[in-house]
Amino acid sequence: MGMDRTTDRNKGNGIRAVVSLFALPVDDPELVLSQQAALSRQIPLLYTILIANATSLAITHARTAPALLTWDIPALLLIICAIRLVSWLRARGQEITAEQAIVQLRRTMLGVGVLGIAFTAWALFMFPYGDPYAQCHVAFYTAITVITCIFCLMHLRAAALLLIVIVIPPYVVFFLLTGRPVLVAMAANMALVTFGMIFVLLRNYRDFAALIVSRRELLHRQQETQRLSDENAVLANVDSLTNLPNRRCFFNELQAVLKRAQHAGSSFAVAMLDLDRFKAVNDVHGHTAGDRLLTQVGIRLNRIAGVDIFIARLDGDEFGAILTGADEAMVFSFGARIKAQLQDPFVVGDRLATISCSTGVAIYPQAGASAEELFERADYALCHGKQTRRGEIMVFSDEHETVIRQSGIIEQVFRAADFESEMRLAFQPVVDVANTRVVAFEALARWTSPELGEIGPGVFIPIAERTRAINRLTLTLLRKALAAALNWPASVGICFNLSAHDLGAADTVAAIRGIVAGSGVAPGRIEFEVTETALLSDFEQAAAMIDTLHAMGVRIALDDFGTGFASLGYVHRLPLDKIKIDRSFVTDVDVGRISPTIIKSIVALCRNLDIVCVVEGVETASQLRALVNLGCTFIQGFVLSRPVEADAVTRLIDQIAATGNIPARPTLVQQSSLTASH
Repeated sequence: MGMDRTTDRNKGNGIRAVVSLFALPVDDPELVLSQQAALSRQIPLLYTILIANATSLAITHARTAPALLTWDIPALLLIICAIRLVSWLRARGQEITAEQAIVQLRRTMLGVGVLGIAFTAWALFMFPYGDPYAQCHVAFYTAITVITCIFCLMHLRAAALLLIVIVIPPYVVFFLLTGRPVLVAMAANMALVTFGMIFVLLRNYRDFAALIVSRRELLHRQQETQRLSDENAVLANVDSLTNLPNRRCFFNELQAVLKRAQHAGSSFAVAMLDLDRFKAVNDVHGHTAGDRLLTQVGIRLNRIAGVDIFIARLDGDEFGAILTGADEAMVFSFGARIKAQLQDPFVVGDRLATISCSTGVAIYPQAGASAEELFERADYALCHGKQTRRGEIMVFSDEHETVIRQSGIIEQVFRAADFESEMRLAFQPVVDVANTRVVAFEALARWTSPELGEIGPGVFIPIAERTRAINRLTLTLLRKALAAALNWPASVGICFNLSAHDLGAADTVAAIRGIVAGSGVAPGRIEFEVTETALLSDFEQAAAMIDTLHAMGVRIALDDFGTGFASLGYVHRLPLDKIKIDRSFVTDVDVGRISPTIIKSIVALCRNLDIVCVVEGVETASQLRALVNLGCTFIQGFVLSRPVEADAVTRLIDQIAATGNIPARPTLVQQSSLTASH
């Protein structure tokens, strides 16, 4: 029983194998298309030979065979062949789908079957007519025609095998039965040739199919190589987080736009965009939240990008734009569109974050002739804008060019400056207006250059940071500040500003601790002020350094409170003793509605957290009265005193203590500069 099942299974497999030889490869579209393409070159030849051979056979039997066999039937068959020939010639070179190719191949199979039977039957019916030469012509015609047709159909295995099955067995049997030695020999010879043709046909078709597979694999490898190349190009030129072009792509585009503008004599603009308060999101909510914010920013900026506006992410929260054919009107229109896109809050996890964008722009050719100059000037305009008009657009101008040249001169002189002899301090009091007493002085840096004269801190502090001289400057000024404070009453403290560079350098913090320890000033009288900007660059590092200083017993104040997104986040993450409300809330505190509410809330927050609250930048008596009514006790500003020289500090302390009231404007040493970083 088991052997019977095996035999049946083998028979079934054998039958399926035979049937598969006559099947079209409908599951292989590429092979179908290749077969159709090969046949489109060979089928016209098949019909041409068929027409020629059939015509010659009809002519040789014209005098002996009936008209039906020599005229009517051949004419009908030749007309069909001619129609098919024209149809194939018209179809040659046309692009068709795999489905259309399958339809053509099926028609070819049908044509092979019908015409194979028709031509074979017609030829054999012609055999009885004519002499032995004419009869040999029938045998020869049938053999040579079918061989030619088989080789023309060799790329369509199913059709070639079908033609063999239809023609060869009847041919061999027919001529074997004639009993004539020559015709029997021709039949035997034809049978032998048929086996050879089948062998060649199967091997050729296998090679043809293998070639298609190889070509397909090669094409696949080429496509895969191209895909990898395209992916590498994308990785090399596209920022993965925002899907905007990256820094490399930006500078390539900038060079290309510059060349076109130089050739055409046209203008364009380079814009630098920096997200305001972005670093605060990173510090408060983490880098994942920052990445989500950048992704959303990329989506919004991409809405603005177009043929004339190229936008890329350069680094961190900095973006660059190239405005083709831009003038100032287009630049400010671009700035308005940027502002409109970013004004709505962003979803960061389960919270909303509101940011803005400062933009610096340099227009070619006014602002520079090279890509480097344009980029640097756009960056300068951005930095200047963040200091003076945060959240707005700033176009590089001739005045900026003058400032750059002057800054270059100042920087050269600053590099050679003797900090010990050229740097000094001015001091502005922090007054307890409830008790009319000075509680501390803020130390403010001043530079008198032998070559350039008085240089404001707003000019030389950024130079010190850029030239990495800020740490040395900090240590020099701290020694001077503590030396001055040593002569003040023990109840008066000294406030000293630290920069981001100071907090980011462990050796500088160690030096600060050494200076404090050896100064003779009680640590409780020393207060280090840090701004949000100083914390943003590396909060964890800055917080660690602040903890180190606070452990000595010094006090820590957060300056410019209220201007940054993350200020509230810092309150509970830092060992703060004091908060200084930024001057921007004081400007309209006596006339506005929003500022008083904000200040009152901050005062209440500080009271609840047992943190001292100081309001800085108070300039008028009206502002002072409004602040006192809001519960503010500690005030700093011009209304009380401008910064004074070191030798006037004791006199100012005594004056305020002696008068028993707050003077509107003490007649003391006046300074034209406002408070700065030191």
